[in-house]
Amino acid sequence: MPQDHSGSLLAPSFNRQGQGRSIQIQLGTTQFASPRESFKASPPSPSSTIWKSLPPPPREETASRAREEAKPSKQARKLLAAGPSSRSSWEKGAGGGLGSKMKASVRSRQEPRRVSNGVIIAAMLLSLCVLSIVKARYCSTPFGPGKSDDQLLEQMNSSIRMETDDDPVPAAKTPGEEEEEEDVEEEEEDSAPKVTEAAVTAAAASTGGANSGAAGKKDKASKKKKKKPTCFMTSKRSERCEAAGDIRVVGNTSTIYVDTLDREWTTKPYARYHDPVAMSHVREFTLKPFPSGGVAPPACTKNHSVPGFVFSNRGFSGNLYHDYTDVLFPLFLSTRKFKGDVVFLLSDLKPWWVAKFRPLFRQLSKHEVVDVNNDLETHCFRRIVVGSDFHKDMGIIPAKSAGHVSTADFKRTLRAAFGLERSAASRGGATGNGKPRLLLISRKNSRRFLNEREMAEAAGEEGFEVRIAEPDQHTDMATFARLVNSADAMVGVHGAGLTNMVFLPAGAVLVQVVPFGGLEWLTRVTFSDPAADMEVTYMDYNVQLEESSLLDQYPRGHQVLADPYAVHKQGWDALKTAYLDKQNVRLDLGRFRAKLREVLAALPPAPST
Repeated sequence: MPQDHSGSLLAPSFNRQGQGRSIQIQLGTTQFASPRESFKASPPSPSSTIWKSLPPPPREETASRAREEAKPSKQARKLLAAGPSSRSSWEKGAGGGLGSKMKASVRSRQEPRRVSNGVIIAAMLLSLCVLSIVKARYCSTPFGPGKSDDQLLEQMNSSIRMETDDDPVPAAKTPGEEEEEEDVEEEEEDSAPKVTEAAVTAAAASTGGANSGAAGKKDKASKKKKKKPTCFMTSKRSERCEAAGDIRVVGNTSTIYVDTLDREWTTKPYARYHDPVAMSHVREFTLKPFPSGGVAPPACTKNHSVPGFVFSNRGFSGNLYHDYTDVLFPLFLSTRKFKGDVVFLLSDLKPWWVAKFRPLFRQLSKHEVVDVNNDLETHCFRRIVVGSDFHKDMGIIPAKSAGHVSTADFKRTLRAAFGLERSAASRGGATGNGKPRLLLISRKNSRRFLNEREMAEAAGEEGFEVRIAEPDQHTDMATFARLVNSADAMVGVHGAGLTNMVFLPAGAVLVQVVPFGGLEWLTRVTFSDPAADMEVTYMDYNVQLEESSLLDQYPRGHQVLADPYAVHKQGWDALKTAYLDKQNVRLDLGRFRAKLREVLAALPPAPST
């Protein structure tokens, strides 16, 4: 290896000049690299013979050469990849200068990347902080920050369900909902003669090769088509099972045998799947394939020429609000398409409950309701549906229902079922030239009107004919439905009794008295939102602290009075105990009179004679 005057090793030169020729000059016993490399260490004098003997390179070549020199050589790259130990040995030897340059070059290239990556990460963190602040400021719920919309919805559903003691554009369709509107056509296909596979094969053979090829393509396409599941969720709250073929229902074992099944399915026919407390009381049904191994299925003891429909009235039924929200509205939207040609198989049947709503069942089915769990018959069908669909609380979404039925259609069916004569309310009352009738819904336990008599007198002075009624589980439904239908306005504190709004004539006014305690979100989902679809004008009367009996139970600084939302955060039980179970109201008669004047102005004018 060459040495300098001090005896140290010189780093070899890998630079090229011209057309790849390496120029080296031997002076005595010392070997130097090309003049360009020597110039880097110590530039020669312009008068030097060596400098003068070499012509200057062209400008383009100089730029190209500079770029080449900026790149690390192959040997340098190998050293960098080899690891710290190899690089340290090189740096100690002849490669010390080059190694230092290469490390500096790599660091200089990496530095901008590190800076840019840091800027990107900082921008992302800043964006997340801004979004969090916006959500906390503008997307908060009555339960305070930290509660998501799903949690609020669960609280709403819980609040409705626990009321059992005396009490924008349609969403995207699920696979089951997309096919719902085709159910009528499917019925016609089921009733048509079935073409066997052998007949199809024979027909294909008789039509020649071309038709056989077309049939083969159709067979392949049909295999690729995804098979519709027997049971599927039609909403967060409802599951529906459908089957066709040889169907045998053994009700006392909650078993349904279907010859076309290849696996078992289980379901609970009650539209409250989001609520485990309610569903824990609902009987489960099992859909099974026919027994194998030569075992015969249960023999039919009663054959039906129309489809069967299985549903349950357990869960929270018995509370009027749940009767309609969880059972009757779903039943109507799921079975109206059958036009009466359907047999209702009711699980967990309560005789008093069936008697209460029998007029409605007779509008939906031409057949008597079967107490399926206590029936010893084996009922046989060609088609069966287990479980109702659900759209929303106390309502139907026409765009999602077969035949585009609506909440107004449901009300018309109720009017026909219970013989309700009035179709429209007016300021002239039932006769058209008298006083409008106001119905006060009374309660005997919590949320009572403490000055009910004074309220009735004030309403009479404002020009209303007043009736007071207190419905309960034993009230004759037909009689009470006619009373509500005779009213032009109905007033009551939040509770199941307001569900009777389904019997009000179109144009009537519903006034919901909202108890103190920040319960507007609850009263909105239960009765405010459904009112418009029922053709009812909705108003609310928000109870002030001075009108609440809570003021007699707690000191003014107590959390129940001073910070209701803090009580909400403790959960449904705390909220229900404080504001629903222990509260009665004494309405300010001045405020009540002002609300009655609003009601009178909102009623349709009396028809002209």
